[in-house]
Amino acid sequence: MIGVGLIGFGLAGRSFHAPVIRAVPGLWLAAIVQRSGDDAAQLCPDAHVARSVEELLTIPDIRLVVVATPNDTHYQIARQCLKAGRDVVVDKPLAPTVSEALDLVKLAREQGRLLTVYHNRRFDGDFQAVQKLASGGRLGRIVRFESNYDRFRPHLKANAWRERTGPGTGVFMDLAPHLIDHALLLFGLPKAVTADIRKEREHAIVDDSFDLTLHYAGGLRALLRATMLAPVTRPRFILHGTGGAYVKHAFDVLEPKLRAGRIPWNEMASEAEQEANSGILTLVNAEGTTMFRERVPSAASDYRSYYANIRDVLLGTASPAVTVEHALNVMRILELARESSARRCTIPWPA
Repeated sequence: MIGVGLIGFGLAGRSFHAPVIRAVPGLWLAAIVQRSGDDAAQLCPDAHVARSVEELLTIPDIRLVVVATPNDTHYQIARQCLKAGRDVVVDKPLAPTVSEALDLVKLAREQGRLLTVYHNRRFDGDFQAVQKLASGGRLGRIVRFESNYDRFRPHLKANAWRERTGPGTGVFMDLAPHLIDHALLLFGLPKAVTADIRKEREHAIVDDSFDLTLHYAGGLRALLRATMLAPVTRPRFILHGTGGAYVKHAFDVLEPKLRAGRIPWNEMASEAEQEANSGILTLVNAEGTTMFRERVPSAASDYRSYYANIRDVLLGTASPAVTVEHALNVMRILELARESSARRCTIPWPA
């Protein structure tokens, strides 16, 4: 059994890490850092509740540490854990800046430790359907990929770290890493980046909306967008190709289940849920006439696949699904996007 220490028990730690770690054979959630409150003790009674990172690092059975704290703390906590000789998973993004991310990568290599990022949304069933269609050739040459993460939250959330000023705050740093991860998996590194990162809500202190375009060869564009002011949301995914299109409207069902404290892999999806979580594939001929249309069900969504890979990496039987090189490229795009938005221009990918 690989002992795991979880630092942070907010939404991420409580909903997207603890229940997943506890459900993966070979992993043991040994301790949780929750600085105040008793949520961790109630939900995970078999885990030791520590009140500080320092206390957690005194537990010898913990080999892997998961950092699920606000973005502005990722760098310092990950660095502290690496220097203490632990393998480290950091919730996205790896760090607030590329320079800090590079420092963590250098330290992990010096220490001989695993360092990786929790890009869990690649295991959403709807994205796995997108991957299959994009690589399968049924849509012909892909010319446009759209990924939208829209919500309607017109009022600021009191005391939310994402809503206040500081390194790593704002919707862009919160949501863009998911969407960039998807684009890089589908198409690789872009040729250039264009971004518009802005505030739309009244009294917003930090960004709450963005439009990010990744430019690829052959006219392919990946449009990655999010807003907190969408009374009517855009489709979650759109793929356009020379031979057809795929449109998926609703969000994948896994996240809301985990937020509600449910254990989704123990549930059987109803027919209505399967239909709501499906996309529509339309194939056309050279003249644009519709030749075929079908409902494409999503694959089974399961974040356990991420932590099963981590377990196997630590056992020496697998390579990381999320490499540090991939995590650094996500960080580089985040930084290029901020430069693009500030300068109001397209930024080429550096040589």
